[in-house]
Amino acid sequence: MPSLQQDILINWSPQETRVAIVENGAVQELHLERPLERGLVGNVYLGKVVRVLPGMQSAFIDIGLERAAFLHVADVWQRQPDGEPPALARKGEPLVPIEKQVFEGQTLIVQVVKDPMGTKGARLSTQISIAGRLLVFLPQDDHVGVSQKIPVAERDALRARLQALVGSKETGGGGGFILRTNGEDATDTELAEDIAYLRKTWARTKQASLKLPPKSLLLQDLDLLQRVLRDLVGEHTHTIRLDSMEQFQRLRAFGQEFMPAAAAKLQHYKGERPIFDLYSIDEEIARALGRRVDLKSGGYLIIDQTEALTTVDVNTGGFVGARNFDDTIFKTNLEAAGAIARQLRLRNLGGIIIVDFIDMVREDHQQAVLAEFKKQLARDRVKTMAGGFSQLGLVEMTRKRTRDSLAHMLCEPCPSCQGRGAIKTVRSVAYDILREILREARQFHPREFRVVAAPQVVELLLDEESQHLAGLSDFIGKPISLQAESAIGQEQYDIVLL
Repeated sequence: MPSLQQDILINWSPQETRVAIVENGAVQELHLERPLERGLVGNVYLGKVVRVLPGMQSAFIDIGLERAAFLHVADVWQRQPDGEPPALARKGEPLVPIEKQVFEGQTLIVQVVKDPMGTKGARLSTQISIAGRLLVFLPQDDHVGVSQKIPVAERDALRARLQALVGSKETGGGGGFILRTNGEDATDTELAEDIAYLRKTWARTKQASLKLPPKSLLLQDLDLLQRVLRDLVGEHTHTIRLDSMEQFQRLRAFGQEFMPAAAAKLQHYKGERPIFDLYSIDEEIARALGRRVDLKSGGYLIIDQTEALTTVDVNTGGFVGARNFDDTIFKTNLEAAGAIARQLRLRNLGGIIIVDFIDMVREDHQQAVLAEFKKQLARDRVKTMAGGFSQLGLVEMTRKRTRDSLAHMLCEPCPSCQGRGAIKTVRSVAYDILREILREARQFHPREFRVVAAPQVVELLLDEESQHLAGLSDFIGKPISLQAESAIGQEQYDIVLL
């Protein structure tokens, strides 16, 4: 298997930052941020409690946004008895009712854990966590932990090392820390620098909370460019190419201070071609917005995204196996397993996902496809969970929602079909018009009925449906005139009484 080589391409403009992660020449992930639509996850605010709802065990908090944010009792840092430090309630432990912990008018330091989506406000937590390059800082805790992704055999030694650093006089201060996956091979000096940076950041945040009025932003999460260095760069990353000199210098300064190893991979792209043209990324984005994804074998996927869930249907298309139909289905499903996992990353699809692989008769084929699918999903930096084949032959899975999908970020419902994905045929609209004229004629008695409709509808009424139109005119005893209007949609029309 060829070694994985990853390149990160960054296309920057004042209105939009776009990041593409390319592995062995194929686009795997797309990240997009617009200053006007920047997410709020990670931001820390001084919130004001506007309403407590004991029945829902939640509270609404004003943090200065259009809609009040939502705080559930499970996200409240619980007060512990006998002078013990506060902590989030562990699974199975009883929760202190929210009405005994917060009250209307109270100010709280809160952090956004989920962006506002649709009609829902942001979700908050009073447990603050600040992510650094190597560590996550929990200022209200004294726990020292290690990422679950780090091998079990190494965790105890790493935890002891981190505990010694956290408690040393050089780093100073309190708080808890969790070692991130990319901190596994970090030196003591690098860890100590990250500890000092995180504690300093929290000290500035606390100081701001004493000076600023309620509903103020105390700490803003890093922007997409900075998060590329913090979160997306790994050992397989070969280069990070950025097409703006100004942003390159800013990012290099940030990286040299906090992430020198990642900053060393930064390059300023000076090519004449737009940077996204190097791997046809704009074309890939266009394909990622479509329903159909063609497979190399000749099969294809149909991906439909709804509010409740996403469905993926696998089809053989024109692919014919060399030996028999079972082999055809097996090979198509194997290829689809990798393609689906990639599309989930590329489109950033989250929530419940139902995959309808082509039915396989053989049990070993089913298990091989499922194993391949789970292997491909394991490459995802976002948490995924997949079950086995159901009685109906479907695979149910979930992928954590971290931000809006690519389609939600770049698209809006079609004004013609209102998001249905289909519109009435020209003939259906013509018959709707004829029925509406009859309905109007029973209530009103104008001199003439004038139909204003799309050109293709008017053309049908003048041609194939002219006999029905003339018959209706005779029946109601009124003339019917037609007016084509190219600016209106196929389903739209208006009947004017003259």
